[in-house]
Amino acid sequence: MNSIRIFADSTCDLPASWLDEHQVGIVPLYVTFGEQVYRDGVDIKPADLYQRVQQQGQLPKTSAPSPADFIQAFAPVIEAGQDIIYISLSSALSSTYANARIAAEEWEEGRVHILDSLNLSSSIGLLVMKAVHAAASGASASEIIRLLTDVRGRIETEFAIDSLEYLYKGGRCSGMQNLIGSLLKIRPVIEVTPQGTLVPAYKVRGKREKAVEQLLRNAIANADRLDEEVIFVVHSFAEEEAKTMQAVLREQTNARQVMITEAGCVISSHCGPQTIAIMYATRS
Repeated sequence: MNSIRIFADSTCDLPASWLDEHQVGIVPLYVTFGEQVYRDGVDIKPADLYQRVQQQGQLPKTSAPSPADFIQAFAPVIEAGQDIIYISLSSALSSTYANARIAAEEWEEGRVHILDSLNLSSSIGLLVMKAVHAAASGASASEIIRLLTDVRGRIETEFAIDSLEYLYKGGRCSGMQNLIGSLLKIRPVIEVTPQGTLVPAYKVRGKREKAVEQLLRNAIANADRLDEEVIFVVHSFAEEEAKTMQAVLREQTNARQVMITEAGCVISSHCGPQTIAIMYATRS
């Protein structure tokens, strides 16, 4: 048994088969509709979420796992003699990181290591897989944390949102911005900053295909700098575009794997259906 167990939260958006194969522990965030509380990826899936939003006309609230949730998840692993590395959703976007740090204080220093991914979705997954492979090769927890801290600063995350509707419903843009964006068919492209925040990178006006093409051009422009291990194409109900992106990236980069993943409920509730993203690391 490996002496280190890797944990993430439900926003890492990795395939269940990968999580199972590498025994990655997942602590789910929460999605709340009124009085009903669901665990992201456990009690509710994106299709259910979108159906409820359509029926109710309102977005759910999302919330972080509590320190008690982390303690409950970590305790059996610690009792079994393994140490833990937990890679969190960006601390600029959620209190998951802070709550995990509180939980880690239940054990002596060095048993639970908490890393702020400063990112979201499969960009967290990228760090998780780096950690999994390093742990399997015998790296110590401190060595893995140093590796992840280095890689963390070289991750590129960019995603195109199909419409402003979910940003509007979530209070992230005004009604006028939503109306104008809809009339002009503006498709915002969002990027994650080195500080782990989300900012508008640019806006694509016109057909959806233009936004997809722009994401591809941006990634291909970095082809010579890519960490060739994996590129993630992440989508929320945009499978055909994701397959198109996958084919192009396989042809025009040297990535050993171009993996399609689906955004979970927490990410989807903020971005909406037809969101699509490309996530990868560059070489140091």
